[in-house]
Amino acid sequence: MTIQPNELMQVVVDAAEDKKAQKIVALGLQGISLVADYFVICHGNSDTQVLSITTEIKKRAEEKGARVKGIEGTDTARWVLLDLGDVVVHIFHRDEREYYNLERLWSDAKVVEFA
Repeated sequence: MTIQPNELMQVVVDAAEDKKAQKIVALGLQGISLVADYFVICHGNSDTQVLSITTEIKKRAEEKGARVKGIEGTDTARWVLLDLGDVVVHIFHRDEREYYNLERLWSDAKVVEFA
């Protein structure tokens, strides 16, 4: 079973919301980058919350048949990158999110509305 990129993006958003992730933003990268179809960016207020969000997203994505291609940053939990192929998830600690400001860096991308 293959999950469509837009469906996977929604699974990621739902999982992040359930773990009380803050300021969840989905960026549509179609036509802008070959890296992925979507970036989902969110943050937690503690290292523990960042790891909890990461674990929940990974679990739900795998349940839907998505393959995790890589996870980076869990050792420090300041910026975790979760590569699900068509969807790349950036889970920041609040301070790092403000510093790196990926939304500004990818300002050409369209902000995607989600349910």
